[in-house]
Amino acid sequence: MSLIFISIPIGLVLVGIAVWAFFWAVRSGQYDDLDSPAYSVLSDEDDDKRKRDKDSR
Repeated sequence: MSLIFISIPIGLVLVGIAVWAFFWAVRSGQYDDLDSPAYSVLSDEDDDKRKRDKDSR
């Protein structure tokens, strides 16, 4: 029974930290642009760098 008196406040503190972290991430702009980073994988920047390196030799 005494374990429940310890685990409930610890659980509430952990939930409070998680809620604070979520709102901090939203305020700092972590969720502003969710689509553009996914498209950056498809860009050919590496190919351009290889061409420039090859031309400079």
